[in-house]
Amino acid sequence: MTMPNQGSLPTVKKTALPLTLIAGLILLSGCQTLSSLFYQETASHQIPQPETIATHEFDLSDGENMVGAIAAIDSRENDTLPDIARHFGLGYNDISIANSAVSPWTPTPGSHVLLPLQFILPDSPHKGIALNLANMRLFYYPPKQPGKVYTYPVGIGRQGWNTPMGLTSIVAKNANPSWRVPESIHREHAEKGDSLPAVVDAGPDNPLGLYAMRLGVPGYLIHGTNKPYGIGMQISHGCVQLYPEDIEALFKKATVGMPVHIVHQPYLTAWRQDMLYLEAHEPLQKWTKDKAKLKKQVIRQLHEIGAKKSVAVDWEKVERILRRSDGIPTPVLMHSPDITQISANALQLKHPGRFYDQPVIQELKDSDWSVLVARFNDETQAQQLATMLNHQGPVIPARKVQKDDAYQVIAGPFKSKSEMKAAVKRIKMDFEIDAEPLKPRSTSVN
Repeated sequence: MTMPNQGSLPTVKKTALPLTLIAGLILLSGCQTLSSLFYQETASHQIPQPETIATHEFDLSDGENMVGAIAAIDSRENDTLPDIARHFGLGYNDISIANSAVSPWTPTPGSHVLLPLQFILPDSPHKGIALNLANMRLFYYPPKQPGKVYTYPVGIGRQGWNTPMGLTSIVAKNANPSWRVPESIHREHAEKGDSLPAVVDAGPDNPLGLYAMRLGVPGYLIHGTNKPYGIGMQISHGCVQLYPEDIEALFKKATVGMPVHIVHQPYLTAWRQDMLYLEAHEPLQKWTKDKAKLKKQVIRQLHEIGAKKSVAVDWEKVERILRRSDGIPTPVLMHSPDITQISANALQLKHPGRFYDQPVIQELKDSDWSVLVARFNDETQAQQLATMLNHQGPVIPARKVQKDDAYQVIAGPFKSKSEMKAAVKRIKMDFEIDAEPLKPRSTSVN
């Protein structure tokens, strides 16, 4: 999924939020060149602990190439699909294509949200790390645990900055990396009126996050991010990004010299417990021209498995799954469950109350600086923009406020005028909105 253009929101007036606007997550999401790399002790992140369902670690039997189970959760007020996804070890692409009828940023309370926590492994050696670009998911096969596989959602290179394919390896591991900004990224930001430093030190503004592992392909890394809600998107300048909690876990497990296989396999098959499954994703834009050929390959594969196992494949169902491309492993034999039955039979999980690292927005006080971002006639569109601002990296706190016949999006609180100005700049860069500064209503200001 390529990040859409966000450049159609005007200045602060009554407006309509384009349906194609997903999130202003793409700035400072590059990597490519590291400097001053060294190990430092860092505070461990709290790892989300979903109840009653495996999300990252799975047992893997000999000859098996599918793990996990489909689950579901009912949404509540103020939930978002990205928050639900992160809590359960999924990326934006995982949860959005599996729930295409649910608004990602403003789901209706009580929505039945499928959690596609069942995965068909890519067709690559079960050794080291395998990365399937098509479903933006990484699989780690621990050398000392042959019956285990770990999996994590990832962000990958956007169109024009594609993540390279092929066999490589981890050649270096570094904690708290500094980021030496490549000249190409300097130019990209300069065209938008933004000036980047030569080096970004470790900290909240560093797009590499707290951990980085250099690949044998020059200029490419597996690393963390300061924009976690871009995981599951084509968002980077070619590197592979993980949630902060996931890169910490993988960093501790992976070793220098470990092989890394990078593939693009949108159509995956598996034979499990006397049933044949198909998992389908839309090919990435770079491979769109090969879509017909890729479909023919997977249909031929299904024919071969069906003949070998002496089973009857429902070819009309196969075609529906390929058209749907929702990333959910679905049985394809005659009289097997369809997506409606899969959804109805999904393991229903208890709502945790608050999802892992879900943004909490502080109340605005009279002494705080704030920003009027936009006005809308539609309440849902105002809430969507406010929610997207709350999920920036770092967060731009925002809320929807009704005033007269319109809905305002107010960002804040900001503790100082300089902090407020920095937010105005980020809103302009990420959303192309000219936000209006609002002075504190009290006389005590910075």
